[in-house]
Amino acid sequence: MSPNRYSFELARSPEDIQAYFDLRQAIFCEEQGLFASNDEDEIDNTAYPIIAIDHEAPYDQRVVGVVRIYETQPRFWYGGRLGVHPDYRRVGRIGKGLIHKAVTTANTWGCDRFLATVQMQNVRFFQRLHWGSLEEIVVCDRPHHLMEAELAHYPPGTEVRPMLSLDRKVS
Repeated sequence: MSPNRYSFELARSPEDIQAYFDLRQAIFCEEQGLFASNDEDEIDNTAYPIIAIDHEAPYDQRVVGVVRIYETQPRFWYGGRLGVHPDYRRVGRIGKGLIHKAVTTANTWGCDRFLATVQMQNVRFFQRLHWGSLEEIVVCDRPHHLMEAELAHYPPGTEVRPMLSLDRKVS
């Protein structure tokens, strides 16, 4: 496997943004049944979508992972809707790369705290990546943990914060 096979970046083009929402739909609605027909919500109006790209896949199948980040108040960030295409879950690099990109990007843009609600089956994975559990909670009738990233393990990078596009307003 090429070391440059996968990249993790903000979704910017209309095609990448559509692929981001399509993969979320497939994972959270069709596969997991967390949402009836659509997982989009008002947070998507201010969230930054991040995608994992497989550079060896056909162009229309290159988005293999997704996550969104958003600031709820100054310097207080959340990550959410982390998902990896079923064919890539055993690769081991996609989820980890998305988490790293999400937290380092928020840290670059001024982050004092970064939290996420994590499905129960993924808590240990996050703990291995320097996250701590704050409390057990229920989201969509399923057990989750509210978790916080140890920011010292996610140094700021150089990602420039783009202006949010209003092309996909969710009501």
